Amino acid sequence: MLFDTHAHLNADQFEEDVEEVIERAQKQGVSNIVVVGFDEKTIKGALEIAEKYEFIYAAVGWHPVDAIDMTDDHLIWFEELASHPKVVALGEMGLDYYWDKSPKEIQQEVFRKQIHLAKKVRLPIIIHNRDAHEDIVKILKEENANEVGGIMHCFGSSLEIAKQCLDMNFYISFGGPVTFKNAKRPKEVAKEIPLDRLLIETDCPYLAPHPFRGKRNEPSYVTLVAQAIAELKEITYEEVIEKTNENAKRVFSIK
Repeated sequence: MLFDTHAHLNADQFEEDVEEVIERAQKQGVSNIVVVGFDEKTIKGALEIAEKYEFIYAAVGWHPVDAIDMTDDHLIWFEELASHPKVVALGEMGLDYYWDKSPKEIQQEVFRKQIHLAKKVRLPIIIHNRDAHEDIVKILKEENANEVGGIMHCFGSSLEIAKQCLDMNFYISFGGPVTFKNAKRPKEVAKEIPLDRLLIETDCPYLAPHPFRGKRNEPSYVTLVAQAIAELKEITYEEVIEKTNENAKRVFSIK
């Protein structure tokens, strides 16, 4: 009953063995996966995988690093895809101030446009945030993103930021970094997030958890994220997977 809420099985790193990777995930008890598309190629790949596997879903959106490449035609496409039976969210979207391909102003504009669309089609949003904590919260508040809510993907901000996001109808999702020995902030925040607002993910093929750090990540490793959270919150592993599964189905409106 593990639910990997953020995976990139559509990435080139899985081109040769995606079926084997999915099979390994199932053997580890992964019951659902959301494959996230963030540009033309990966959106098409996410839909292809979601259509092939009953238990896999897709999210579609535009990554902030490539915001400069997004057009209004893409938004029209996203709106059309929003009615697809396997599309459960818009994203990942947000802000990334680490890379400088797209100017901040353009990133913010593209972020706002995608929030507007999410409110129109009534889908939750998946937020990418890198080194842009205050601006992320500011835009979510100004655009009344609480109307649709969503997920703060691979959360790495402070507890204060987390609380503001919780107040705006967002769930907090943790991935591989919560297992890293030196990752104090994710561990501290994970301890404090209410269990009914917490999610788990891999963000594979990136950010593999300990002891696979530095290697290709995959959905079967979400078990290690759940185990780390169980230890941090001093509850059972079974309780973590049960609650995070319930939370994921709630946010994605999966029955």
